[in-house]
Amino acid sequence: MRIKEKCIPCIVNQTIKVADMVGLKDKDDLLRKVFAYLSTVDFKGASTPELIGRIFGLLKRETGCDDPYKETREHYNELFLEQLPSLEQEIHESKNPFLESIKYAIIGNIIDFNPIHALLPSDIEACFKRLKEEALEVDDSLLLSQEIRTAQTLFYLGDNCGEICLDKLLIKKIHELNPCCQVFFATRGEAVVNDSVEEDAYRVGIDAYAAVLSNGDSSLGTVLHRTSKEFQEIYHKADIVIAKGQANYECLSDERKNIYFLLMTKCRVIADDIGVPEMKMLCMKNVKGGIRNADD
Repeated sequence: MRIKEKCIPCIVNQTIKVADMVGLKDKDDLLRKVFAYLSTVDFKGASTPELIGRIFGLLKRETGCDDPYKETREHYNELFLEQLPSLEQEIHESKNPFLESIKYAIIGNIIDFNPIHALLPSDIEACFKRLKEEALEVDDSLLLSQEIRTAQTLFYLGDNCGEICLDKLLIKKIHELNPCCQVFFATRGEAVVNDSVEEDAYRVGIDAYAAVLSNGDSSLGTVLHRTSKEFQEIYHKADIVIAKGQANYECLSDERKNIYFLLMTKCRVIADDIGVPEMKMLCMKNVKGGIRNADD
């Protein structure tokens, strides 16, 4: 999915936000460099996640801060780690624990610090309460559960901080469906906005249920040609890929691969591309990766 013109303000606002976070008072030189870089971009061939990754790398170099969101990631990881026992109990007591664990993993996708659709902590709590009662706008969870039962390998592409704790609960359920399925969990290769990196995955205990690896890249999503050889080998061999978040959808929606996208439609660009309203939860099989069952 190539970049849309409505994504440009998002990139500029992210620049200003990071500059404010690190205490940069004079932003003129930084903004000039960002606009100079944007003037060289081939927008017909670029994707927003790759472009944001490159701009974020420029921000880190210019501000001298390698990880502006480190404290934010640590805060939300700890916050949701504390809530995991009660959330897991809620999932266990539901009528369909697997579907419920998918919903919780998707609800966690609202934890996002992009200025266009960032939510305050109070907003996040309110969204959790509201979304628990909502159904998925697109629900391919039954088909996913059927495929998991026969899969040998599953590749789970993570997304944001905090959300990663809820990914852990879903991966645990995947193991219950098929204890023989080998699960891999991928993080970003470097700090980019509030996306999870390897240390986050180990901190929340993902490694108890999946082999953790970095994708080797600093893009916001999964830009395949920029990922490591190890990542690509696992990706191509995996029977199932679960891709979390909008950025992974932007990067992989044109792939001919058996991918299930788990995300919230947090902006109009993504919602329109999929054909659903904003702020909806989706567990959606990639139609280019295969055809859904006739009964779905």
